[in-house]
Amino acid sequence: MSDLLADIETLVRCESPSSDHEAVARSAEVVAEVGLRLLGAEPERIVVDGVTHLRWRFGDGPPRVLLLGHHDTVWPHGSLETHPFSVRDGVLRGPGCFDMKAGVVMALHAAATVPDRDGLSILVTGDEEIGSPSSRALIEETAAGCDAAFVLEASADGGALKCRRKGVSHYRVEVVGRAAHAGLEPEKGVNAGIEISHQILAVAALADPMAGTSVTPTVVSAGTTVNTVPAAASVAVDVRVWDEAEQLRVDRAMRALPPVLEGAEVRVTGGINRPPLEAGSSAGLFALAQDLAGELGLGELTSASVGGASDGNYTAGIGIPTLDGLGAVGGGAHADHEHVVVAELPRRTALLAALVENVLAKRDPSGATNRAGESGTARR
Repeated sequence: MSDLLADIETLVRCESPSSDHEAVARSAEVVAEVGLRLLGAEPERIVVDGVTHLRWRFGDGPPRVLLLGHHDTVWPHGSLETHPFSVRDGVLRGPGCFDMKAGVVMALHAAATVPDRDGLSILVTGDEEIGSPSSRALIEETAAGCDAAFVLEASADGGALKCRRKGVSHYRVEVVGRAAHAGLEPEKGVNAGIEISHQILAVAALADPMAGTSVTPTVVSAGTTVNTVPAAASVAVDVRVWDEAEQLRVDRAMRALPPVLEGAEVRVTGGINRPPLEAGSSAGLFALAQDLAGELGLGELTSASVGGASDGNYTAGIGIPTLDGLGAVGGGAHADHEHVVVAELPRRTALLAALVENVLAKRDPSGATNRAGESGTARR
């Protein structure tokens, strides 16, 4: 336990806001040093668009299991001064501890206990918090052909594993109108502010609460001065969906938005960012995790469906069985009360190690039942 806590402290004390590539590179070196000590192997350092990612691959055979995490955080420089690292009364605190530096350390410690790592890959990316723009292709390449991807994002409430995640799309709707003096001749203008209001209502109407589809206008801007008819306006749109069909429906509708005012133009950019992590992608692995938790004396595992997305959406999106939320138990991601429950760290690390060992040992990649009441997955 002491080594686990010390390594988490080391990572948390190296601030790594996603937007600062130099800070992310420094953090990558800290992660690499911890991994080298635990695994006896240097990672590949993969820099894409200035962002540093780390990858370990073991064995000469095909990939079987991927451990996936990220070492960037949402916390700006100086956060350690206002949110210092601490361990007190069984609770660990510090910027990025829950999301998800504890999870990265858990992955490395779990892998270190697996006696035969042939077929194991570990990928720690540096831009997940901003949508993984430079790492998506790397994630999909590394996951391709694997029997399982285990994502070390923090757990849901109460330690629940994340077995279903919404897909995410981001759009920007821009309106081009025509400026005019608001007092002298407003009738000669085309008011982009009014047009963007129509577009906001049209966008919001694409939501389907019964299907769990949210379409949320967020950041809005219009106009330049108080006495000018706005010539330009825009709105950002956040879309969350449970299934691919809904994601495609909303995408088609967004791209077909017509202008309402005569003379206005509407332009839509952006699109699908992450596909949904659907329940079927996690079902077999969650059943295995439940069985292993029982054998390890960890108690009953629960599952959760969450609106937030992760890099697990990408692995599930290419057809790889994916189980998410295997990282720290705690709460407060991105918030002042971010924390990790210390007692759960070794328990969840043991569960992860058992999952890796079992999937690496099995030979039926489908995980299908091969006789009544028994999974085709090998056991410890």
